[in-house]
Amino acid sequence: MRIITFTIPCYNSAAYIERCIDSLLPCGNDAEVIIVNDGSTDETGKIADKYAAQYPDIIRVIHQENGGHGEAVNAGLKNASGLYFKVVDSDDWIDGPGMIQALQTLKTLVGANTAPDMMVCNYVYEKLLEGTRHVINYNNIFPRNKIFVWDEMRKFPPWKYLLMHSLIYKTQLLHKCGLVLPKHTFYVDNIFVYQPLPYVKTIYYLDVDLYHYFIGREDQSVNESVMLKRIDQQLLVTRILISCHRLPDSIPSKKLSSYMFSHLAIMMTICTVFLRISGTKEDNEKEKELWAFLFSCDNGLYRHAISRFLRMVAILPGNSGNKITIGLYNIARKVYKFN
Repeated sequence: MRIITFTIPCYNSAAYIERCIDSLLPCGNDAEVIIVNDGSTDETGKIADKYAAQYPDIIRVIHQENGGHGEAVNAGLKNASGLYFKVVDSDDWIDGPGMIQALQTLKTLVGANTAPDMMVCNYVYEKLLEGTRHVINYNNIFPRNKIFVWDEMRKFPPWKYLLMHSLIYKTQLLHKCGLVLPKHTFYVDNIFVYQPLPYVKTIYYLDVDLYHYFIGREDQSVNESVMLKRIDQQLLVTRILISCHRLPDSIPSKKLSSYMFSHLAIMMTICTVFLRISGTKEDNEKEKELWAFLFSCDNGLYRHAISRFLRMVAILPGNSGNKITIGLYNIARKVYKFN
């Protein structure tokens, strides 16, 4: 039995995909690597095929028409045979010793019939062009080295939340929750993280710096100028999250419900900040429409969002409110290195 399936969604990734693939090879036959070539027009497909020929027992390649990051993840999930599933973006990489430790831990838990629904590990913002790195860990939030449930976790600070980089889900759980990501849409990793959470009953936190998240390419989806151009996709993803679960009624754990409230508040903050950075009349209307949508879908969630400090900042009216909102965003970006 394969312990884990890694899926690498890639589009025109020839310049860096080899580093990503090489970082997964030490897992050996405990893992399968599914490279999804999403309509690349460079040498990405040839590089993927070369690795598949060299490591036929580990690597498979799916060539498909361009459908975007989400459709590539969908293809990987549909074809995954591993007990667990993890997405590794083609410009990122995995720490070898950390992954060996994670695999050994999962194998031990599987052997003891205590396999968790989700494993959480740390990730690292790698700003290679600046020569800086910033580790995101959860050691003040989750119990370490034990199986636990949501109500055993401590509160998340407002600047920290779960990302796709930090999570390893059971494959069957992702199928059970009906996860299908929208095509031709960026920022779908938020859906990948958020939608399955209520289906997770048991968790294991391994305090290792596992995932290395590269920051700095000019065309990267989290680059500020790119985010401004793709704000409509960010809005779409946020609306999907709002509609995904009824909070708190559908969530049995109060602590999980509180976290999910906060996660949505952060998404609302991101949308509000970028709409205000843009500052056009059209984007001002989109901000009003987004908050109206939240109110119409979930009045309780709307009140919760308003009551949070981040939300209080994000909805300050007028030019002064805009300047404060954008200023706090710029401070947070420098401190927490998120783009």
